[in-house]
Amino acid sequence: MKSNNTLHIIFFLFLIQFGFGQNLVRKEILGQIFEQSTSVDGVNIINNTTQVSTISDVNGMFSIAVKEGDVLVFSSVNLDPLKHRITVEDLALDKLQIKMTAKEIELKEVVVNENPSITTENLGIVPQGQKTYTPAERKVYTATSTSIDKILNKISGRTAMLKKEVVVEKKEMLFRKLEYLFEENYYTERLKIPVDDIKGFQLFCVDDAQFAVSLNTKNKTMSMFLITDLARKYLIILENEK
Repeated sequence: MKSNNTLHIIFFLFLIQFGFGQNLVRKEILGQIFEQSTSVDGVNIINNTTQVSTISDVNGMFSIAVKEGDVLVFSSVNLDPLKHRITVEDLALDKLQIKMTAKEIELKEVVVNENPSITTENLGIVPQGQKTYTPAERKVYTATSTSIDKILNKISGRTAMLKKEVVVEKKEMLFRKLEYLFEENYYTERLKIPVDDIKGFQLFCVDDAQFAVSLNTKNKTMSMFLITDLARKYLIILENEK
């Protein structure tokens, strides 16, 4: 009887040891990193438990050895750091998907074109000081280039009409730039703009002088900073219209 009890104890200890050993086994998992709907390369991934690290490739893909309970830390220069604890469900996936968020950068002051290095003037393409015109601006210049033209066009109201055309043209150019800058889900998920109001919000943005500067200078960081505040103001307007 005593011998049987000893065997039971040994068998029980074996099961505990086996289970403990299984828990120590790490599995190589495959993952992919996204910011919104875009895959992100160059993200550093480190297993905080083992201190093993890797980097995501051009498709945002990575592989690393983990077990349940391990914590993976994801970091990149332009993204907010992220920690993810590995679960049993993660280990059963064919591919672990990680969603990261772009850093919100606060700009205290932005100076535009304070020290331009390359222009059409210093390259000798156009004479120094020569003004360049858009198609609508050229019409205004032509309509007011001589004293007779100025008088006749002012009387007919054509000059005023052409000046309005310049304003409309510039807004259309800004609107087209903004359409390609952000995807629809950026407006709905990040800025909380209803999908039916996106076009109206875009027009609201291009009317803002600072935002127009950020679009014209292709400064996406400045645009992201300014559009967040513009979204807050626009949502208040929508709320007041209800």
